[in-house]
Amino acid sequence: MTALDELSKAISACRICRDSPSGKPLPHEPRPVFQADARARLLIAGQAPGTRVHASGRPFTDPSGDRLRQWLGIGPQVFYDPAKVLVIPMGFCFPGQDERGADLPPRRECAPAWRNRLMAALPQIELVIALGAHAQKWHMATAAKSNLTDTVRNWREALLLKPAVIPMPHPSWRNNAWLKANPWFIADVIPEAQRRVRELTG
Repeated sequence: MTALDELSKAISACRICRDSPSGKPLPHEPRPVFQADARARLLIAGQAPGTRVHASGRPFTDPSGDRLRQWLGIGPQVFYDPAKVLVIPMGFCFPGQDERGADLPPRRECAPAWRNRLMAALPQIELVIALGAHAQKWHMATAAKSNLTDTVRNWREALLLKPAVIPMPHPSWRNNAWLKANPWFIADVIPEAQRRVRELTG
């Protein structure tokens, strides 16, 4: 068993947010959802699973996943091939919802416990698709700006990072207004993202 195999097994069994939480415990049984393989060079760094993904146990099995695959120019066969695509959210478990029915942010316990160790076990990553502010702050550090729009506008500078990063808004339909207000994202960022994804996934 490789170090990545051992780490993946430990993450799958993790119960930190339920048994020793930082604040209120997770309101349901943990179900870590991720896709990791030492061969893949493309990383999708999302926020945290939603309700449908929590139920399926598979990343992005929801309308957000459909839109994301459209943005990247790949279908489910490539997306769910762990040898081609890593899917590692900032929080591995569905964090629950607020009183308005919106998903809560990723659990605070998750990234400090696992992310550095997991990234160290995946040195082959060449490109990170960073979805949303939590993933962008972690993977872009000081290249991330004070708000999501400015961070995504900074995508050309982010490509110079090691590994390269393409920041994107979350592909949720809740962001339709953002997409309408920022047509340059579809016009400029998406073609470059698709080109690089094709190179890395064959």
